[in-house]
Amino acid sequence: MKAFITIIVASALLSCKKEETTLQATFLDLPSEPPVYFVETNNHIPQLGRVLFYDKALSVNSSVSCASCHKQAFGFADQTAFSQGFDNRPTTRNSMPIQNLDGFGFDLFRFGITGDNRFFPGFGQLLFWDGREQELNKMVLRPILNHIEMGTTDIEELAAKLNTLPYYRPLFKKAFDSEQITPERISDALSSFIRSIRSNNTKFDKAQVDKAQLSAQELNGKSLFFEKYDCNSCHQVQTPTGYALFGGGFANIGLDQEYKDNGLSLTTGQPSDAGKFKIPSLRNVLLTAPYMHDGRFATLEEVMEHYSENMSDHPNLDIRLKDGSGHAQKMNISPSEKQALIAFLNSLTDFQAVTDLKFASPFKNQ
Repeated sequence: MKAFITIIVASALLSCKKEETTLQATFLDLPSEPPVYFVETNNHIPQLGRVLFYDKALSVNSSVSCASCHKQAFGFADQTAFSQGFDNRPTTRNSMPIQNLDGFGFDLFRFGITGDNRFFPGFGQLLFWDGREQELNKMVLRPILNHIEMGTTDIEELAAKLNTLPYYRPLFKKAFDSEQITPERISDALSSFIRSIRSNNTKFDKAQVDKAQLSAQELNGKSLFFEKYDCNSCHQVQTPTGYALFGGGFANIGLDQEYKDNGLSLTTGQPSDAGKFKIPSLRNVLLTAPYMHDGRFATLEEVMEHYSENMSDHPNLDIRLKDGSGHAQKMNISPSEKQALIAFLNSLTDFQAVTDLKFASPFKNQ
């Protein structure tokens, strides 16, 4: 009798396993065991996050996903100035690249850290163009709940919606040892996946070991970037993540004399922060056009022209961009220097990150 019961139980388990595999195979192209997103951890969690990231069901009308605005091929940014939300309305800012993100939740402003490079080493970075979020777990839910981007109004209702989709319960079971779908687990999985998107395999990275990786023009651009024009004082590309320490900092770079979007000051309430925006990573910058918070520049050539000739004398212009008399610099970057700088910036492209299958859509019909 005992042996008979054992056979029945084993048969039932095999049947459930087969059903789970069939359901997954119907919708998703996932390996039976996930690839390594993180060493010595449960990689089923970021793999679940990968499915959530690409699933249009997270929007109120199942029309857009997180990946609709953060496309792998474009360095997890978008190729248009303003992305289209769930009802085809444009978003209010250009999609930022999301590689090399951390953000572990630390109240920076409570400690009076209000300089242009706002960070607390070891505790993460301020997120979004205006620094309005510090925790990646919270950041991933904001677009889902945004009235333009994805339009979901109740995160509990979203959890219930996902519970009706047959491929999620097995994925949550593997990730959290429970089929229960909760907002917290949605957030944990999404943030785990996004945190796993790293870019550290560029030509520039390889040149740290073998200088011959860079051409003469790229080396000239590197010299201009680090020395003559000191671009690195803001962008800090030599760090492993491509951000200035943990935050990337914030700067007013003289885009306008009067800003329609005041950036950081919308978060801090400080007039001295008007026109300051998060300094973006330059990793994969070749792929992330158009540029700036409003996508106003279509090419890197236009970006160079801005710094060369067109910075505005805004009262909050970053001190690093002022001349000896306190006015906006005229850098007068020559045509050959512009091309050398752009060649160097192109060396920051990580072709592995933008083609890695573990960061790609797992859905068969997308």
